[in-house]
Formats: sequence, C-alpha cells, structure tokens
Amino acid sequence: MKKGIIIVGFAASFCIGFTIKSISIKQSNNEIKMKKVTGIGGIFFKCKDPKAVNEWYKTHLGFNTTPYGTSFEWRESADSTKKGLTQWNSFPENTKYFEPSTKEFMINYRVDNLEALVEELRKENVTIVDKIETYDYGKFIHIMDIEGNKIELWEPTNKK
Repeated sequence: MKKGIIIVGFAASFCIGFTIKSISIKQSNNEIKMKKVTGIGGIFFKCKDPKAVNEWYKTHLGFNTTPYGTSFEWRESADSTKKGLTQWNSFPENTKYFEPSTKEFMINYRVDNLEALVEELRKENVTIVDKIETYDYGKFIHIMDIEGNKIELWEPTNKK
C-alpha cells in the first residue's frame, strides 16, 4: 500500500512538473514569437536628388519607380497565398523623417503584433519615438536602437 502511494506520488509529481515545463516553454515561445520580426518591410535612405536616384535605378536595375520608390512583391514560403511587400525609397538628404536619428538610412521591419511588441519594448526601456499610427496598409511606430538608428516597425493590415 505504501509503495503504491509513493508510485502515485512520483507519477503525480512527474505530470505536474511536465505540465509546468510545457506551460513555461509555451510562454517562452510566445514571447519569442511575439518579438519576432517577420521580415524587412522597407529600406529607406537619404540622397541629394531622389528623382535622379529613382531614375538611375529604373534605367540600370529595372526598378519600377514612382515618387514613392518601388515595392517588391513576394510570397510567404509557408503559405504562398499570402503576399508581402518590401518597400524601397529614396528621401531628400534634408528629410526630417529619419529624426531624431542622424543616420542616412532607416530600416522598416515587419512584425506580427505591434501593440504587444511595443508594450514589451517599453518594459525593456527601449526608446519609443512616437505613437502607433494606423493607415489602410498597416500600423507603424518608430524606435531607436542602441546606436541611434531610427527603426520603423510595421504590422501590415492585409497579410494576403
């Protein structure tokens, strides 16, 4: 009888321990997944003459440029029904859009859950430059990395 109680106790301890570990791993994976950047949403850079730069890329590299640069369309490998865009855009060298960064470029990263990510970044004392803004094509916010690079985070509205 005593031996049976000990075996049941060990089995119960194992099951409880396994359940707690599974929950911990699931929470850790959710945190990692929440913070995961899903891709590059855009590359933006300063130049002396954006119109001439756009024309050069159009002529020499075949970019289909507009005054807003160009968009590269692609399909997600895990689900080819889902489309994505990566934006390429040149800005005038005196643009204020990259401020407070003094750098000549800015990267836009695609994310899955912008609100949750911003909440985590605030807890981690990451510099948040502005507030989340929502447009037809997604939600945006800007942060600064440790070297003063302004980063644009984008949660696309339509992932298909």
